[in-house]
Amino acid sequence: MRSTASILHLDLDAFFAAVEQRDKPSLRGKPVCVGGIGPRGVVATASYEARVFGARSAMPTAEARRRCPAGTAFLHPRGDAYRKSSRIVMELLHELSPIVEQVSVDEAYVDLAAGDLTDLSTDGVRAAAHQLIDQIRDATGGLTASAGIASSKMLAKIGSDLEKPQGLVVIPPGRELETLAPLSVRVIAGIGPMTAARLRTFGVETVADLQRMERTDLVSIFGTAHGGSLHELARARDDRDVVVEREAKSVSAEETFQTDVVDRSVLEAELTSLARRTAARLAQSAAFARTITIKARQHDFSTQTRSETLLHPTGDAGVILDVARRLLDGVDVSNGLRLLGVGVSGLSTHSQERLRFDDQQELADPLPLGIDDDAEVPATPAGDVRRKPGPAAYVGGGPPSWWPGQDVAHTEHGAGWVWGSGLGRVTVRFEGPRSEPGRVRTFAADDPQLSVAEPPQW
Repeated sequence: MRSTASILHLDLDAFFAAVEQRDKPSLRGKPVCVGGIGPRGVVATASYEARVFGARSAMPTAEARRRCPAGTAFLHPRGDAYRKSSRIVMELLHELSPIVEQVSVDEAYVDLAAGDLTDLSTDGVRAAAHQLIDQIRDATGGLTASAGIASSKMLAKIGSDLEKPQGLVVIPPGRELETLAPLSVRVIAGIGPMTAARLRTFGVETVADLQRMERTDLVSIFGTAHGGSLHELARARDDRDVVVEREAKSVSAEETFQTDVVDRSVLEAELTSLARRTAARLAQSAAFARTITIKARQHDFSTQTRSETLLHPTGDAGVILDVARRLLDGVDVSNGLRLLGVGVSGLSTHSQERLRFDDQQELADPLPLGIDDDAEVPATPAGDVRRKPGPAAYVGGGPPSWWPGQDVAHTEHGAGWVWGSGLGRVTVRFEGPRSEPGRVRTFAADDPQLSVAEPPQW
């Protein structure tokens, strides 16, 4: 363990949604959900305004629509816009230290002891982090970040979550155990819903409760590796170094069952959850994947994997789930599965998928997000909870396909973004990061004056 609080964990606040609100003035202060917008889509990021209503990352979009009020904007991710802002943030981190471990497009660890920072006291690292957060806000047009600084990676990450958004928590050396003690056991790496539920049967709710358990008891319940890890982490023993890692080659999620599962309906429900979690993690990296894999561990610990490679990369939870279901159909589960996992690989930063909407969509009424009374009625506004997205893999041919949130440009009206589309029309709000909330106009979907544009400058 380090003797100084010299590991910083930085997490950009509600990153995807924050970028959308920065680039789209009419959405500032309003609930925004970014992710899959189809009936089986998954929320990648919800703005803090949307979280008030219960929307959250990895939630099915359909559930988020039910929870959020009319006027909530549901937008398809703009990977290029997020990567552009992410690169600026990561460059600032590399100015602070040569050792930066980027976890995702909006999250990284920094080894402060490896940089030019000479004052590693609590006050010294706090001042450096405040300066970094201010630099990020200025360089990205107002994006905010939260940071945690501690003697280990686990504590630094926990610290960055404690006072979000725009929070900064420094955990001084020697204060690790008292910081951990009152927190939920869910803050410990490796404790998911099922492990937490199992611990609850033993009266363990907080880290303090977990600290009172003996290693032998945890090993007998969870096995040598997992039980031993929980014993160490509950006592803040985490000596992992910050390392410069290669770009991720795969993303996955898996679940180990308390008892072997033979019921396919239970396995299908778990597969749905795993596909959503995998899609959410994929979205967090602003990436798409071509190969989908399932892992099934049998009752005798033998492990089988099945994979399928798609024609085009995808980030859609529904597509991942469909393939995973087909793959699971080929696995014998009659003796029960101990573990089930879903993973994706063959990652890329672009997808050839296109979105289109059902030609029989209803018009929105009333208009969401306070559109001007004299504006033309959008066919499928970004906030219309009744729109019915069609297939998410429409490629080439026919009229152009537009999706909510997409950057566009019009030869007469300038830059804007797609508010909605349908019935052969596309509705655009013309505004940008430095403008006032803009006017809304509707065009024919194949209007030659309208084209896809690059993300705006802020």
